[in-house]
Amino acid sequence: MLAKTFKGLEEVLAQELIELGANDVLIERRAVSFSGDKALLYRANFALRTAIRILVPIATFKAKDTDALYKQVKALDWSRYMTAETTFVVDATVYSESFRNSRFVTYRTKDAIADYWTEKADKRPNVSTQEPDLIVNVHVSNEQVTLSLDSSGESLHKRGYRVATTEAPISEVLAAGMLLLAGWRGQSDFYDPMCGSGTLLIEAALIARNIAPGVFRKSFAFEKWKDFDADLWSEIYNDDSQEREFTHRIYGSDASFYAIQQAGKNIKSAGVQKDIELKQIRIEELKELQASGALVMINPPYGERLKSNKEMEDLYGSIGSTLKHQFTGASAWIISSNAAAMKCIGLKPSKKYHLLNGELDCQFNRYDLFAGKRNETRLHS
Repeated sequence: MLAKTFKGLEEVLAQELIELGANDVLIERRAVSFSGDKALLYRANFALRTAIRILVPIATFKAKDTDALYKQVKALDWSRYMTAETTFVVDATVYSESFRNSRFVTYRTKDAIADYWTEKADKRPNVSTQEPDLIVNVHVSNEQVTLSLDSSGESLHKRGYRVATTEAPISEVLAAGMLLLAGWRGQSDFYDPMCGSGTLLIEAALIARNIAPGVFRKSFAFEKWKDFDADLWSEIYNDDSQEREFTHRIYGSDASFYAIQQAGKNIKSAGVQKDIELKQIRIEELKELQASGALVMINPPYGERLKSNKEMEDLYGSIGSTLKHQFTGASAWIISSNAAAMKCIGLKPSKKYHLLNGELDCQFNRYDLFAGKRNETRLHS
C-alpha cells in the first residue's frame, strides 16, 4: 500500500505507520509505502493523522504510449474489483516525456475499463465524478505505470469537523504533522495565540486524547469495494480502547472576534470544547501566563495578502518579544513562508524544518524560551 502526504512529513507518517503495526515501511517522495492486511488498510484511513490518501496498487507495468497503456489496463481482470454496474472514475498523475497529457492517460484508462466490460458483459459501466463506487489511480513515471485503487475517496485532510472557516486555514494534515514533529502527545499545556479557525487547537486535542481523526468522516472509498468487510470495519470504528485522559489545558487566542467565533464552532463540532479555552486578545497584550513547560505553536500571517514588509516585520518582532517575555520556560514553534519576517523574531531557532503549506515553501522553527540569557541558564542547570 502507499500512503501519500505533504513534503516534509514523510518521516512522521512512517512513524505513525510503524506504531499502527505496518510492515515493510519505506519512505518515498511525499509518500510512504507499507504492507499489511485489510484491517490495517481500514485503520490507516481511520487513524493516520498525516496521510492524505491510501492507495492500494493492483498492477505495475511498462508502457511506451497510450495504446500500450490501454492494452495493459484492458488485460486486467476487472471483475475482481467491480461489476458492470459499478460507477467509477479515473485519476491520473503523470511524470513522463512519453505521456505529455495526463487527461489523455485518464481517457485511455477509462476506455480500457469500459471496453473490458462491454466485451465481458455487453454493458459499459458509468463514469461518475460524484461519489463513484471505485476510484482508479494511474501513476506514470517515465514508462513505468502503477495502477492503484484509492481506498480513501475524499482527501483525508477533510476530517469532517470543520463547519466554519477563516481566510486561508491551515490543512488539518499539516497541523497534525507540525504537532507530531514538535513531539506533542498531550504532555503539557498548549498555546496557540494566533489560532484563526482553531485547526491547531483541535488537532492538538485529538492527539492529546488519541482520538482517531477518521471518527468525524461520513465515509471512506473502501466501504464501496466488492470485498468490503462491514463487521471488521464496525469493530475498528467503534474501538475506543486507545483513547486516553488529558490532564492539561489547551489555550487559543486571536485578535479577531470573528476568528474566535469560527474557532468555537469548529471546536464544538469536534467535541473537544472541554479541553480548550478561547479568548479574543492580541498576542502583544498577553500577560502573566503560566507557560513554563508548555508547547506554543503559531501560524502567523505570511504577508501574501498585500501586507507591507514593515507591517510584517513589526508583527514578527512583537511575536518574538511576547514569546521571550510572556512564555518563559516554554518551547515555541512558528511556521512561515516569510523568511525575512522570521528573522525579525529575534530568537535563535534550536530546530528547523522545511514544510509546504499549500504551494508555499515554509520554515518551521523551534525556539527554546529560556529565562535570562541562554548560556547563563545552562551554567546554572
